[in-house]
Amino acid sequence: MKKLQFVFTLILSLLVFSANAAVKINHWQTATGARVYFVENHDLPIVDVSVSFPAGSSRDTAATSGLAGITRYMMTLGAAGMDEEVITNQFADIGAQLGGDFDMDKAGFKLRTLTSEQGKALDTFQKILHHPDFPSAVLAREKTRIISGLRESETQPESISNKAFMKALYGTHPYSLDDSGEVDTVSQIKTEDLRQFYQTYYSAKSAVIALIGDMTESQAHAIADSISAGLPQTPAFSKIMPVESLVRASVMNISHPATQAHILLGQPGIKRGDPDYFPLYVGNYILGGGGFVSRLTEEVREKRGLVYSVYSYFMPMSENGPFQIGLQTKKEQANDALKLVNETVATFVSKGVTEKELRAAKDNIIGGFPMRIDSNSKILDYLGVIGFYQLPLTYLDDFNREINKVTVPQINDAFKRRVNPANFATVIVGADSNTQSK
Repeated sequence: MKKLQFVFTLILSLLVFSANAAVKINHWQTATGARVYFVENHDLPIVDVSVSFPAGSSRDTAATSGLAGITRYMMTLGAAGMDEEVITNQFADIGAQLGGDFDMDKAGFKLRTLTSEQGKALDTFQKILHHPDFPSAVLAREKTRIISGLRESETQPESISNKAFMKALYGTHPYSLDDSGEVDTVSQIKTEDLRQFYQTYYSAKSAVIALIGDMTESQAHAIADSISAGLPQTPAFSKIMPVESLVRASVMNISHPATQAHILLGQPGIKRGDPDYFPLYVGNYILGGGGFVSRLTEEVREKRGLVYSVYSYFMPMSENGPFQIGLQTKKEQANDALKLVNETVATFVSKGVTEKELRAAKDNIIGGFPMRIDSNSKILDYLGVIGFYQLPLTYLDDFNREINKVTVPQINDAFKRRVNPANFATVIVGADSNTQSK
């Protein structure tokens, strides 16, 4: 019955927030230094908690690539004397869900539980955060699995292109490192390496705790204090080194037997909190982020039929994350498709957008925004981002207003200053040997 009740509440959670509801975010800091972000909502008997740390793949080095990701994952496979089966069963028995995320900047854990079972769920959750065991036998097994996956990815054009593209954009910067690591580095990781990484980067002073759901603020304080108090009391993390801009164009052709060519091009983009974020966000929606209504899709796919798919996006991070354009096409069409993509982007940057395009983009972005905050789990994700990157507490309430304020001149100016097609890095996997970037 509990599992059925939990599934039912998950379905109902889509109705938690109305389209126009303001999201009141409470914020404080625990005695041990963790930043806490809380939204109270008693509409459903559900509690959602996430805890994020500056422990993403950018904390690896070339010699330890993969360590950050393995550390986060291994924390869920043994803690406080419980093995992975016990951990899984303890959550399953009460209908709770354990999740998480991992990227270049951060590593995180999520818990969703019924209010009536939150005591048991939080107890197991905190053991994972506070007392990871990193069992050596499990590490050996997981290293074998990861290495097998890495060797398989070395044959996949999408994986090959992504890895080469990040290397072309970031060189020796830690953003260039594959979050899964390398065969040579993963094979060298030891239990002590995991323990040391945990002690260094899973510090209470660096933690961001987000909570939403059926609890009062005093209850949220108690939960956050308990989570924070049990974490390593080591110094807060240091900032990631700045990203350098590309100073010249580069093209990398990588042979592959696939019938399709996988092509990525772009440059380092923007940070979280960048003042140009909203003009670039709206502008990119018009360029390649709006699906079938974007210029790239219209010019390259609809008019010319040269690609299966084409897109563009900015991924703001702690430092300048990638601005990426991607496309897939038949090998024999790769040269024409890439040429047209470059021409379309160059025209977009030089001539800008129209008022008609801007109005349509605003309507679509603003009209779709309520779907981004229509459940507790989605708002929890936003709380984590707001907390981790220290964005304004009013970010969710301000989003549509900021989108609506964007003007044609702002978009055109931002793209001319921040996007330089003449210096793009281009990676082509599976293209003919004579494929060129221009």
